[in-house]
Amino acid sequence: MWIKIKNLIFDILFPKTCFSCKREGDYLCQDCQALLNISGFHRPSPIQNLDDLYWACDYKNHLIGKLIRNFKYEPFVRELGKNLCSLIVAHLQLADNKPDFSEFTLIPVPLHRKRLKWRGFNQAEELAKGLTDFLKIPLLLTDLNRVKETKEGVENAFICQNLETIKGKKILLVDDFYLTGATMAECAKALRKAGAEKIIGIVVARG
Repeated sequence: MWIKIKNLIFDILFPKTCFSCKREGDYLCQDCQALLNISGFHRPSPIQNLDDLYWACDYKNHLIGKLIRNFKYEPFVRELGKNLCSLIVAHLQLADNKPDFSEFTLIPVPLHRKRLKWRGFNQAEELAKGLTDFLKIPLLLTDLNRVKETKEGVENAFICQNLETIKGKKILLVDDFYLTGATMAECAKALRKAGAEKIIGIVVARG
């Protein structure tokens, strides 16, 4: 109850405004979202261990970049996760060959515990929570872990703690954006080592 009251007070004092047109009501209004070039296609993943990659928008788009930066960097607009997740959902709905993820399990790219403490939430997890509601598939939050707090290079930064929960599974690996592919490649490597049958990446934007 207190959280709802706190959120209501925050909304009154700091009303949501669209990051593009500044209209009150939401961080991304429907009119501005309609102007975004949301992709209806995808290309195979160019990196090893990742079987496929889906992305909704181009990260070079000024508004997309702005939304993602405000989502994961200060002042940390956590609620933007819902707006960004809606872009992924729109992408999947627009796809010419709609993917069937009914046998998949969602796993967000994890943060190191120090990074998680600094931000207060994992942005990939926020997206994954929205996708699990849309796709109606399970979400695993503790089986893939980041063990190295690396700022440059992520080689061997991820491990799977519970191999039995990963072995034989089809994984939908979720992150906010894909630039070089290094982070997702290392996550996929750890999941493949743990026995994952298939690994598909899904992000809001690709650089």
